[in-house]
Amino acid sequence: MSVLDEKSVFTSLNQNGPLRVLDSVDLRGQFTPQVKAWVADLRKSKLHVTKYRALRGQIFEFLHISRYRDIESLLADPEARADCSFRASTLLGNMFGIQGSAADIKSRVHEYSRTADAVISFLKSRIFSPYSSHVAITNEVEIATDPVDLLLLYFDDRYHKKARFEAQRKLALMSLAGSIDQRERETGIEEKFALFLDFLNDYVWSRNQKIGGHDIVYLVSYHDNPDYYCSEVKIIPRQEAASISLEKGVKLTLLKRRRFTVGNREIPIYVSIRKKPPEAKVLKLLRKNEKNPAVAVDDELGLMAVLNSTADVKTFQKHLTQSATRADSFMILEDISDTLTGGCYQGNSIGSSSKTPMLKFFARLGGMRVEFIIHTNQSWVNYMYQRDVAHDEYEVKRIFDSGVAELLFPQDIYFLNHQAVRDNMIRLSRQNIEDSWRWSKNGSG
Repeated sequence: MSVLDEKSVFTSLNQNGPLRVLDSVDLRGQFTPQVKAWVADLRKSKLHVTKYRALRGQIFEFLHISRYRDIESLLADPEARADCSFRASTLLGNMFGIQGSAADIKSRVHEYSRTADAVISFLKSRIFSPYSSHVAITNEVEIATDPVDLLLLYFDDRYHKKARFEAQRKLALMSLAGSIDQRERETGIEEKFALFLDFLNDYVWSRNQKIGGHDIVYLVSYHDNPDYYCSEVKIIPRQEAASISLEKGVKLTLLKRRRFTVGNREIPIYVSIRKKPPEAKVLKLLRKNEKNPAVAVDDELGLMAVLNSTADVKTFQKHLTQSATRADSFMILEDISDTLTGGCYQGNSIGSSSKTPMLKFFARLGGMRVEFIIHTNQSWVNYMYQRDVAHDEYEVKRIFDSGVAELLFPQDIYFLNHQAVRDNMIRLSRQNIEDSWRWSKNGSG
């Protein structure tokens, strides 16, 4: 279900729906033709009426008022506004289970504000980089961190429609950030991440290599197919990279590899270990049309690995299970998907390609559930560069095809044709991938 559908959990942000931000605000409740038209539009859906009533009740309770007209006094009285903010801070602290003093709660809520801004900053610098001036946040909204200030800004007719929408959007993103923070504290994700790293260093990686040490190699891959599929890949030492003559269809990719020991063999493996930052989790909740991180964010801990062959992949999988046993934990593999040796990947994420070969599973061990995505050298360079498969393309598609781009940057406010922006960003990502040989001839990859 798209985030723009009637049953979306983010109805209040949908500028195509009845709860959209209007050009002006009338707190005196005058039944103007504009208000009459809005009420008629709202009544077309009983679900929307129910959502509006719930939202209105939350606003009144949060601001401690009984009618919209009471907001005028809060806008005009700084002391009443400060009292409202103090009360609201306590309510939010209890809702999100934040322990500590009023200052502790305020600090935590400010973190939610920074996460909300980070979501927009990420999209501005990546997905919308050529359009950064279009999607820049209004200064007054960007510096605001108090939820009461943001909510009152939304009802202040002195502010432009764009600023009032961004205040509402920031509140919605802060709420998601708060739910994510609560989930992380409940599950102890920080402690689990540290334990996972300790497990890898103590039981999985070779003792003949210092922690954090790497063997640096390069992959030389040849992409002479119409869809930029890798037809051949070779491993070369770091010292030879500068002598490689790059030309169109040839890519040079750096790998910093660790090692693990099986018998008398030292097997190289490139590893990228991640803990999703809060802004990435917020975006995932939006894409999944879900407000509960326990349901939508199942890959908080993850490991991406690249090995030389499918035989090495199978060896690593077995080594991983045996390492867990040595650490006194049974390991089970869940939700296994293996397309390294053929078949189509049946991803359930919007924008994902069925042509993505990988071994993907979740490993449950030591009280943790960790997502593993494992590639061979060839599947890895395809994951990086192949048309309709490359991660940079996927990142663009999932933001636009899920409706998140339109939800966060509606056309009537930001004046962007999202289909044109999507197509242009995919074209630019392909150009960056396929033409990079022109500027990477120094062997930097």
